[in-house]
Amino acid sequence: MKFILILLFTAFVSNAQIQKEQLDLMPWPQNINLTAGTFALSKGFKVNITGNPNPRIFVGATNFLRRLDGRTGLFFEQGFSTKINENPEAELQINCVRNGKIGLYEDESYQLSIESNKIKINATTDLGALHGLETLLQLLQNNSKSYNFPTVEITDLPRFTWRGLMIDAARHFQPIAVIKRNLDAMASMKMNVFHWHLVDDQGWRIEMKNHPKFTQMASDGEFYTQEEIKNIVKYAGDRGILVVPEIDVPGHASAILTAYPELGSKVLDLKSNSVESKKQSAAIANYAIERRSGIFDATLDPINPKTYQLLSEIFDEVCPLFPGDYFHIGGDENNGKEWDANPKIQEFKKKNKLANNHDLQTYFTMQLVPMLKKHNKKLMGWEEIMTENMSKDAIIHAWRGTNEGLSAGGSLIKAAKNGYKTVLSNGYYIDLMLSVESHYLNDPIPKNSILTPEEKARILGGEAAMWSELATPLNIDSRIWPRTAAIAERLWSNENVTDMNSLHKRLKTVSFRLEELGITHVRNKEVILRNISNNQQTSALNDFSNVCEPLKIYTRNSHGIKYRMYSPFTLFADACTADALDVFDFDTAVNKYLENKSLENQTVVTNYLKKWIAMNADLITLSANAPLIQPLLPLSKSLSDISEQLLLVIEKKQTVNPATMNDLLVQCNSKKNADVELAVYNSLKKLL
Repeated sequence: MKFILILLFTAFVSNAQIQKEQLDLMPWPQNINLTAGTFALSKGFKVNITGNPNPRIFVGATNFLRRLDGRTGLFFEQGFSTKINENPEAELQINCVRNGKIGLYEDESYQLSIESNKIKINATTDLGALHGLETLLQLLQNNSKSYNFPTVEITDLPRFTWRGLMIDAARHFQPIAVIKRNLDAMASMKMNVFHWHLVDDQGWRIEMKNHPKFTQMASDGEFYTQEEIKNIVKYAGDRGILVVPEIDVPGHASAILTAYPELGSKVLDLKSNSVESKKQSAAIANYAIERRSGIFDATLDPINPKTYQLLSEIFDEVCPLFPGDYFHIGGDENNGKEWDANPKIQEFKKKNKLANNHDLQTYFTMQLVPMLKKHNKKLMGWEEIMTENMSKDAIIHAWRGTNEGLSAGGSLIKAAKNGYKTVLSNGYYIDLMLSVESHYLNDPIPKNSILTPEEKARILGGEAAMWSELATPLNIDSRIWPRTAAIAERLWSNENVTDMNSLHKRLKTVSFRLEELGITHVRNKEVILRNISNNQQTSALNDFSNVCEPLKIYTRNSHGIKYRMYSPFTLFADACTADALDVFDFDTAVNKYLENKSLENQTVVTNYLKKWIAMNADLITLSANAPLIQPLLPLSKSLSDISEQLLLVIEKKQTVNPATMNDLLVQCNSKKNADVELAVYNSLKKLL
């Protein structure tokens, strides 16, 4: 009995003395005051809502109850939240002053107060209240027998008004289930803009009742019906998320021109002085959906009135599906080859004193402004649309260059200084498979930039970009999460929240919790590994995937040569992720060992080395009945070989030939096997 009392007292003290750094909040709140106390959860826990909110708060409160009940297994008595003030005695009281508007510059702030016997969320709008509920879920703590919330006062609001995620559904079609689960994950990280890339060279993804040729000829049968789009827009709106559609023009137009080739800029290579030339002069150039990734020549004809007639009709049908204020028209990567080769277009440029293709594209883009304004939409485009004559009402989406270039006056800073509102995606391209640190430390307002308050205000925020050339419904979640949670924090939290150790600690919990929302980044990895192992035991493959990462910055598919849109994405590189699980921990262990070569620190390092030696032996055994493991063996052997040599140095204190060690290290840096690289290479190099 005495022992039980000691355990209970210990549990109470540990809860009472919880520190801020023990919390796994993300994004980190602006102000948090933690006190020594707890609110104990019981099955009688209920939610009550007061004020004048949008009905979406009832959806949010019900989802909150189900998620909390799922974590605790308490079988709450309250099943649903359906109306104002239906449970006046409830322990959780949510007050929303007014209906929140889905869009930019809305009040998303909230105040969360947890006392020992009650919890209050006060917010100007229901959007802020939804954010407060997410923070409350993240505060859940437990001891050996029960669950509780720490007593705390939190005042919170976002740093930027645009906190977005772009998902490309054109290269690889992403079904409704993929979109919905990612919207849920976005809401959990307080993100508020979903940019839906719907049209590109590889496909047209919108049902068009007035122009059915788009889906008949340019979708491969994979597209969203208009009812599905409306459903997604409502689903997003119930989670406080604005949906911004994108139809990319005038380049990236292969799918559009597959349906309407007469609107292309391509000129046929005519044979002069022949009967055949007369036939060809009346012919229309052929276009086809692209099956590879890259930049292609297909471009809309900017001098053909029928081009604008079609685009106007497209906007007339598509704009009403999206009630938000913004429409993204792409405008990127027009290589101009078809324009340069077309004599009529060149004549038009001279006649209208357009110095180059950039000016011609500005002419094209400006024709779209009134088409969108007709539907109360503001035009947004990638940074190529920014020219001297571009409307200042357009939003510039910055995506190119380096961070250094931005701080020196790149497209984001240039847009803000030139009077444009702008959104940053440079540094947030999550399909590049770069480390979470590279995204996390990338700020929309670089510290060394010289901007006036008015110019800073034009920087709306940022957007993670998930291009899907190498991402299918099977693996796309693992490319988005959990790194996008770090981007969400950069866009919400104070600019000084930059501690990488804290980020990695919190991401482990965030990653796990994303699963309750249906995110498949963890579970689908095992699906792929079972495929590779031919349904054999996958622990060795899993260990190897925890030190390997896919080749970065598009080198996995250089020039779009290796992979087509229908190629297999069920291989080892598809199971591997950026920030492989063991890499950060191994590097931390190596640094501790090099600072202090104690037996304890040494053991942590050598345990990794021994695991990799055993892993290699297991992979060799598995490969006897799994051909897909064969490409992994050279890199696995290199890791095993250098691990054996390092064990001789570290444990046996033996001297090893430096040239031998250097050769082994070079082999570990190979990027020729299975489209992956050994992500512990730099840590191994430190040990040498």
